[in-house]
Amino acid sequence: MTDVPQFVAGREVTADSIFDGAITALQFYNGYRFSVDAILAAHFHIPVKDARILDLGAGCGIIGLIMMYRWGQRIASLQAFELQTQLKVLAEKNFELNSYQQRCSCIQGDVKNILHHIRPESYTQVVCNPPFYHTLNGRQSLDEQSRIARHQITADLVDFTKAAAMAVKNGGTAVFIYPAEKFTELTEALERVRLEMKLIQFVYSYPGKQNEARLVLVRCVKNGGKGVRVAAPFYIYEQKNGNYSPDMLRLYNPRPLAEPFV
Repeated sequence: MTDVPQFVAGREVTADSIFDGAITALQFYNGYRFSVDAILAAHFHIPVKDARILDLGAGCGIIGLIMMYRWGQRIASLQAFELQTQLKVLAEKNFELNSYQQRCSCIQGDVKNILHHIRPESYTQVVCNPPFYHTLNGRQSLDEQSRIARHQITADLVDFTKAAAMAVKNGGTAVFIYPAEKFTELTEALERVRLEMKLIQFVYSYPGKQNEARLVLVRCVKNGGKGVRVAAPFYIYEQKNGNYSPDMLRLYNPRPLAEPFV
């Protein structure tokens, strides 16, 4: 592992570790920072052997880092795709810091023009944690970098699903994570581009009859046949204000996983 810098792209960074220090992720001290969404999305599907992965809207590259740590022996190459220049630089620094730079890189570009940067249908799997909020909704950050990452300012969900469908090969897999309350919006966007849902899992903060699903994870196959499986609910915490659930702790455990969490 290379030396950990204090500044990247002229901005102060923090060094945050996961898997008991096996992975170090640099994040901007004042800027967009990853959350549990990335942990969930990165674990939702084991890549096929010799996979070519695309992480759409990669931020600091955290999904790629997790996937390389978990499934690196199965991944031939992984490319992050990020609009913002400083986050692109940060993602590449994270790949270098964790010695993944030989198989990982980051493309800077707009998902609305993705074919200006990649060959169509050149990936076996796409993973996407798109901006959740419409421009006037959701948590309003004072930081422009965070606003663009969290809100649909430069691109909306339809732009991301279209990009995923253009990037993934026929029969390839696309994984999305999105707010559960916007599930119909996600369903409609995926249907438009023939990404057929094959697995759905709703994510809850904790068990309880009055607790509504917070997130939804979907695994799709491009031009896949009809038929979908709904997995058992996933709980992040054991109870309200409680500790992480056993399932969530498993995702943070540094030991190898033999299968995804569903």
